[in-house]
Amino acid sequence: MKLFVPLLLAALGGLASISSFAADPMPMAATEKAPVRSAKADIANGEVVFNGKSCAACHNADGNSAIPANPKLAQQHPEYLVKQLQEFKSGKRKSPVMAGMAAMLSDQEMRDVAWFLGSKPVKPGFAKEKDLVALGERIYRGGIGDRNVPACAGCHSPNGAGIPSQYPRLGGQHAEYTAAQLTSFRDGTRLNSVPMSGVAAKLNDREIKAVSDYIAGLR
Repeated sequence: MKLFVPLLLAALGGLASISSFAADPMPMAATEKAPVRSAKADIANGEVVFNGKSCAACHNADGNSAIPANPKLAQQHPEYLVKQLQEFKSGKRKSPVMAGMAAMLSDQEMRDVAWFLGSKPVKPGFAKEKDLVALGERIYRGGIGDRNVPACAGCHSPNGAGIPSQYPRLGGQHAEYTAAQLTSFRDGTRLNSVPMSGVAAKLNDREIKAVSDYIAGLR
């Protein structure tokens, strides 16, 4: 389930924001721009760009945002980060802050930044809502059968590591960011993943809070 990226990426902030941070598992339409793939990403240049364009102000120098509203980007799958940056730039994913940040990046710089962030270890988080942890675990691991809500683990893996190039990493992401992204998918303000919009549409506020908190503790 993802949620992942904005600010860089507030994840992407922002995350991301479930940081963002969820990848669209459906095949891209012929007219949709695929993530750029150059021969090689320059991780050293990615660090220079990330810090030089003030991304670190929102996401920290190592991609481990300390601000709950901004996603952790460290250890995220680079392909997912490139996709989100491209969609912020094109307007497919809406964020005034991230649109401006992404507009300053070339395709190669996006790739360099994404691979730099993917090379940094994510700092683990933890669940805080003791009364909701059982509900969150149940939804993440088993879904909600009577509403056809699939288990988040099916796409994002049991430990939240995701699947490279397909589904974003969620484990350890700030619960506040993940909940904000799920709510945006549900309410139709985030539109860059049809599958995630469909899943989130079936969740109430309590369920979103529970599964987001559970995800924060995955490692």
